[in-house]
Amino acid sequence: MQVNTSEQRASLRKQIRQRRRALSEQDQALAASQLLEHFTSSDAIIKASRIALYLSVDGELDTAPLIARCWAQGKDVYLPVIHPFSKGHLLFLHYHPKTQLVPNQYGILEPKLDVRDVLPAAKLDVICTPLVAFDAAGQRLGMGGGYYDRTLAPWYETGAGAKPIGLAHDCQQLDALPVEVWDVPLPEIMTPSRHWTWSIK
Repeated sequence: MQVNTSEQRASLRKQIRQRRRALSEQDQALAASQLLEHFTSSDAIIKASRIALYLSVDGELDTAPLIARCWAQGKDVYLPVIHPFSKGHLLFLHYHPKTQLVPNQYGILEPKLDVRDVLPAAKLDVICTPLVAFDAAGQRLGMGGGYYDRTLAPWYETGAGAKPIGLAHDCQQLDALPVEVWDVPLPEIMTPSRHWTWSIK
């Protein structure tokens, strides 16, 4: 019996998330330190003043050192917030050390919604995206909600706006991913061991 693409993707999500969660605290700490080196030497990051990051959960690579480095360099950090009215979409809110965080519908902490802190995604310089898996062509497998695919679609269609950069553990790489038509490939992905770049267009 042939397995359809959605079943393949669901199976891969489960497999890679388990692989990611199995990393020890020492492995996670080393990975975060190595990723920080790639992050701070990236041309896109060096030139950026408004960077969207995210708070790590479920074994994701720890983004706390990246956020701290951005603050130390005077860069503005933004975090994704699930849009309260537009289903399946994200808002990006300014994040600073005193930002009040509240759990969203998935139990992930995000800034408490305040319209004064919202910045349109198109005005960001870089959007660092979480992912479950990626392949050697820059394809990204997310959690299945499509939030980042919708956010990045305008960039993919026009080449304008915030540049997406994926962040992942090395163990999240696969040879090839089953792809859907709405998937947005990434021009850059950083892992602890490597900084991948592709020409998407």
